Amino acid sequence: MRRMRFMEAFGLTPDILTVADGSKMVGGVFNGQVDASFSSGFGQLFPAMEHGAGLKIIGGGALTPTLAMFSGKPDIRTLKDLEGRTVGTGSPGALVHQLSVTLMRKYGVDVSKVRFANIGSSADILKAVSVGTVDAGTGASALIDEAGKYGVHLIEHGNMSLELRDYPFQGAWTSDRKIRTERDLLVHGLAAQARLYRFVHTPAARGPFIEARRTVFPNLPDSDHEAEWRWVSTYKPFATNLVIPAQRLAYIQQINVSFEQQTQVLPYARVADMTLAADALKLLAKIGG
Repeated sequence: MRRMRFMEAFGLTPDILTVADGSKMVGGVFNGQVDASFSSGFGQLFPAMEHGAGLKIIGGGALTPTLAMFSGKPDIRTLKDLEGRTVGTGSPGALVHQLSVTLMRKYGVDVSKVRFANIGSSADILKAVSVGTVDAGTGASALIDEAGKYGVHLIEHGNMSLELRDYPFQGAWTSDRKIRTERDLLVHGLAAQARLYRFVHTPAARGPFIEARRTVFPNLPDSDHEAEWRWVSTYKPFATNLVIPAQRLAYIQQINVSFEQQTQVLPYARVADMTLAADALKLLAKIGG
C-alpha cells in the first residue's frame, strides 16, 4: 500500500498504525481516535454492537483465513492430541483465539481440556511453538511447506485456509459517527484497498509484493516471502469487490453465540453498511482500476 502509493492516488495521506491485537482497536475506533481499520479481524465487533456500540463493517479484506495450526512436539499429530496441552493464541475472543477454537470444535476437540496462552500475534505464537514455550499454536499457512526449518510441523486438518474457508478473516470497519462525518474519506480509502487487492491478485504483483515483505520483515529468508506469494497466488483471498455477503457475517456471529460472546445473531443491516463499498467501486471504475 505504501510503496505503490494507492492511498495517495485517491487524495489521501494516511497515518497507518500497527496494533498487535484486534481487540485493542475497538476502543480507538469507537472513541474517534482512529478513523477506521481497513484490514483486520472483526469478530470482536459483534458483541460490542449488541451492547449498543455504534460500529459498522463497511467492506471485506482477506476473506480466507491465513493461519494454520503447528506443533513442535513429535507426539502431537492431530487436533485431538491438543487435549491436555497448552496452545498459544491471542486474547480470548480475539481473531486468533476464535479461529483456533472453531477449528478444534470442528474436529471434536474438548476445548475445556485445552489450556490457552495469550501470546499475541500469530508470528509471536509460531516463535513460541518453535522454542517449545507452548505445545502448539498458529502461524501463517503460507509457511506449511517451510515448517521444518522452524522445527515445527502442520497438525492434521490444521490448515485453516482450507478448513475454515467460510470464515471472513479480515475486513474494513469504522464507527457510525465516522460514516456520518467522514463518508467521503472512507469511500476513498476503500477504493484504494480495492485497487490494492486487485493488483495483488495479478502476476505483476510478485516483485513489489516480495520487495515490500523484505522491507517489513528484513530478517526473514526469501523462501518465506516466496511462500507467502505462492499462498496469495493459490488462494486469491482478498475481497476485490469489497462486499462481504450477509451469510458470512452471520457465520461469525453464530460462532460468537456458541462462545457466549453474544446472545443472538444481529441483522445484516445492524452490523454492516456496504453502501460505502458500492460507492468505492463506482469511484474506482470512474478513475480506472
